[in-house]
Amino acid sequence: MKNRWILIITISISITGVILFYMVINSDKEPYKVKEVGEYTELTFMRNLGNEAENRAYEMLISAFEEAHPDIKIHMEAVEYNDYEIRLRTEFATGNPPDILTIDSPTLALYVNAGSLLPLDKYMNEDGDINDFPKSIMNGLSYNGELYLVPIVESSIALFYNMHIFREAGIPFPSKDPDDPLTWEEILDIAIQVKNSNNDLYGIDPAQGFSDGESPAYFKMPILWQFGADILSPNGTTASGYLDSKEAITALQFYQDLYNKYEVAAVELPAHSFETGQLAMTVLGSWILSDLANNQPDFKLGRDYGIAPLPKGKYQVTPNGGWALGISSETNYPDEAWQFIKFMTSFESAKTYVEVTGDLPARYSVVENFPELNEYPKNIFIHQFQNNSKSRPVTPVYPVISDNIKKLFENVGIGNRDVVDSVKEAVENINTSISLYQKP
Repeated sequence: MKNRWILIITISISITGVILFYMVINSDKEPYKVKEVGEYTELTFMRNLGNEAENRAYEMLISAFEEAHPDIKIHMEAVEYNDYEIRLRTEFATGNPPDILTIDSPTLALYVNAGSLLPLDKYMNEDGDINDFPKSIMNGLSYNGELYLVPIVESSIALFYNMHIFREAGIPFPSKDPDDPLTWEEILDIAIQVKNSNNDLYGIDPAQGFSDGESPAYFKMPILWQFGADILSPNGTTASGYLDSKEAITALQFYQDLYNKYEVAAVELPAHSFETGQLAMTVLGSWILSDLANNQPDFKLGRDYGIAPLPKGKYQVTPNGGWALGISSETNYPDEAWQFIKFMTSFESAKTYVEVTGDLPARYSVVENFPELNEYPKNIFIHQFQNNSKSRPVTPVYPVISDNIKKLFENVGIGNRDVVDSVKEAVENINTSISLYQKP
């Protein structure tokens, strides 16, 4: 009961009173139920609503699962991304959680600390083939030494460059070798070279501009890691000495200088500036490949743009983590729920999912089954998340960390505020959140 109230308090910090009122008035609604119907068991499965291909893949795989397991039926509910976290936390807080769910990995610890998730170590060690996944990925799906989530796919980010701009400036194309990224200093040098006197050609968008949601943390934390900084202490008890380290200050000062000293990055970019030849370099996700192929068919890989490994500072580091499957601790049928997760994350199912969506599989064995994933350009993304990736902090106060990383980069980038002062503010906010959470 105490853990449930912790989760309710967490919700109250991050959403408006209107949502809290919604929770109260709906607390007596009909709960999710795992129920026997005839000779089969029905399990509820809540997930974030994806794009058309992702939705089609889930429907196909659920149909295949039910055919292979006639004694289990899956009731799936897909919720819009912007509403998903609020809805899921509400269901847990009011005692009506689904049996199976998807969770965005950075928020894992919040659910674990509320007692909402079932540890999966026993299942994975017995028949989940855990060694078929990169350890760096599974570390981000674990908390306090226990595994709680299993992925189907992974993602990564890389440097995309406009080949026309490079040719016109006489600049050699970056290496395609995943182990040979450009340094951020080399990126700055190229950006300065391509900048023109009319200020209508931009050198670099280093981390997806200034957006909302989780994107800022996913794209910008790697800049800190690459320069040798971190967000929290290894035990997660403080940001002091980590987010305000000299390495973090160096990283943030470099980032600020791109915008305000060298003016090779812009706070606001024209729409489709990369495709229209107004932006020389940008950092994009692996998922953008299919978007460009489908929505910009005249802008072709190898002719108009190329892809190189994500730039490095002192270290070569890329982000990992995303949506993965877990089991509610309140389910009455954990073994049946595991059968579903085992099926969905298996070699054959992951292979089908990748064929339908074009996403990158988390399993080594599935990667090996697709020749194109071992060739340029997808091999860059694969190599990075298998060998050089790092997870965002797994901590119950992650929403506060994500929000403060977003504000920190906005302060130094958009606001051109003093880096040290901006870091001090972020560290104080994060440490305050940690101390409040740790109070009995």
